[in-house]
This record gives sequence, C-alpha cells and structure tokens, in this order.
Amino acid sequence: MGTDLGVYVHIPFCATRCDYCDFATWTDRAAIIDEYVAACRTQLEHLIATGEARPATSVFFGGGTPSLLEAHDLVSILDRIPRARGAEVTVECNPDSVDEAKLFAYRAGGVTRLSFGVQSMAVHVLAALGRTHDPANVAHAVAAARAAGFETFNLDLIYGTPGESLDDWRATMAGALALEPPHVSAYALTVEPATALGRRVAAGAPAPVDDDQAAKYEIADELLTAAGLPWYEVSNWARPRHECRHNLHTWRGGDYLAIGCAAHGHRHGRRWWNVRTPEKFVERIGAGEDPTAGDEVLDDATRAEESFVLALRTREGAIVPDGARPEAERLAESGLLRLDDGRARLSRRGRLLASDVSARLLVAAPAGGGITTGAAAGTRYD
Repeated sequence: MGTDLGVYVHIPFCATRCDYCDFATWTDRAAIIDEYVAACRTQLEHLIATGEARPATSVFFGGGTPSLLEAHDLVSILDRIPRARGAEVTVECNPDSVDEAKLFAYRAGGVTRLSFGVQSMAVHVLAALGRTHDPANVAHAVAAARAAGFETFNLDLIYGTPGESLDDWRATMAGALALEPPHVSAYALTVEPATALGRRVAAGAPAPVDDDQAAKYEIADELLTAAGLPWYEVSNWARPRHECRHNLHTWRGGDYLAIGCAAHGHRHGRRWWNVRTPEKFVERIGAGEDPTAGDEVLDDATRAEESFVLALRTREGAIVPDGARPEAERLAESGLLRLDDGRARLSRRGRLLASDVSARLLVAAPAGGGITTGAAAGTRYD
C-alpha cells in the first residue's frame, strides 16, 4: 500500500444494458459524451492543482463500457493522470466495441492491460443475460489485443445463469482457456431487484441455485489451476505476475481517486462517492463545484475488520488474532481453511463460504481489537 495511489475512472455509457446490470450506466446519453470526457479532464486538472493527484501506480477505466469511447477521447483522460513509472492502466472492453486500430491507439496512449467482458461462450446463456456480443468476437478481440502488443489481459466470466448447464459452463471454460488468457475473473450471477433479470425472477422466473453455482466455481478453480492460473482472490485467477495490481491495491485498503459520475474514492479511511448521473457530474464540474455526493469516515475498528475480510479473500490470507485462534483451528479441522504461521488461508471449500468464515472469525475475535490486515503492503503474488 504505502504511497501507492490508484485512480478509478467511471465511463457510464453502454450500447445496451445487460439484464443483470445494476451499475450506474446509461444507453441514451451519447449526446453528452464529449462534455463528459471534458468534465473528467477538468476534474483531474483540479485534483492536480490541489495536490491530491500524486503520480498513480494504477489506473482503472470501468463502466459502463469504456471501449465505447473513441480511443483519442479515452487517451485524452489518461493523459491528464500523472502516473508513476511502470503504472498499470486497465480498460474494460466489450468484445464488440474494439478492433485492432482502437487497441493499437490504447497501447500507444499508455494503456497496459485490458479486461474483456466475455461472461459466457454459450449463445443462449448470453441471451439470458441480455448480452449482445457474438462469442466468436471474443477470439477476434483477444487476437487484436495481442497484435497491438498487450502482454496481459483479463477474461471476465459469469457462472450460474438459469438455463446454463454444467456442460455449458465447461464449454465456456474450455473456450476461454483455448485463448490462453493470463488472467480470468469468474463471478457467480447475482440477481439485483432493480434489473430486468430481477424483475423476471420476482415474477416467477428461475433464479440462480446455490449448489449449481458452487459446483461451477469448483469446476472453474480446478480447470484454471490445472492451466497454470492459480487463484489469488476468491473470484480471480492469474499466471504469476499477471495479477491485477489495481484490484490488489484496493483490497489492501489503499488510496484511490474517483473520477467521473458514480465513482468511489478512498483516502486514509475516508470513502466518498460522486454524483450518480453523468448530467449532474458535467453540471457540477462546469460550475466549478465538487462532484462529491456523499462520504463516510471509518473508525479504526471498522477499517481493521474490513481489511481482515478482504485479506482473507486473497491467497495471502489474514493474520488471526489471538482470541480467534480456537475458532480458526475448528475451521481448519473442518477443511475450510489452513493455518500457517498465524495466518489463515481459505481452502477451495472455504472460498465458497468466505463470508461465513469471516463472520465466525470476527465474532470470535476479542472485542475492540486484535484484527489486522493480512496482506502486507508490497506483497507480491509471484
């Protein structure tokens, strides 16, 4: 963690809205893209002028669909971000909205890493999720990334969609691994109430099944590990030295700036978030006002507990406080974690129950203290 600084840039525009998406994204705001990009640059210039934007060690363009922007627009925002030497710069991409020309421009502009929203290689599963890309375009996008000189990229997958069989998931994993990705993220589908999927489930459509999702997680972990991508966080697997440094920095409680509407930031225990809509963000910046919509300051105990929970989700594990060691030993005996030099590390089964394991250890910890972060600053996963 140390003096590292992350920068998160939110690009809220999408061509279509996926049925499961509950993020701050819009499909009908193309007319204000130019104003929004300019507002992001202006916000960065203000943060530089006030000394808040020291050289960043990682930058992450999330969304939404950042790759909907013209390459020169995205790079114009990146150009305003002071960066440390060797900084990681990630851009989330839809396979349908990139080509070699765009990715060459990203690479020339300083982008070092891509994250492709693949979700599934099965057409009927993509349709159930409201995704519109052709699975064949994933291979084209990966080939374009390699042609542009990207040495590291992520394939983002979702498992547990109603109607997705175990064979469908195995086929998705096989198709993803055939592309030899250096990093894969795989998440269980979550049904959010205020989404098209949530409304269908509320009306009686099938919902994801816990046991099905657990089986698919185990399949993913087995196949990815065998392919040389060990887990380093519950939902993330990577070849050595291809872990996402921005996410690691966030999980370790590091500082990061929030650029754009709905973006969240953190500094020294204070979290804040910007106004949700792009119009309001443009309006605030144009008036020379702070785009922050709200904030919270975490006390030491809350920060320590959050650090513990996040650390336990990583391969590095979490330091077990003295008072929780008997409970940790019971969890180890049940096969949910292993103990090594006072540090708890989740087993595969433990990862499926990570929230429950964390809660049991926190309850067992001495009141008012004893919890510390488990992933030390500067720890490398290689």
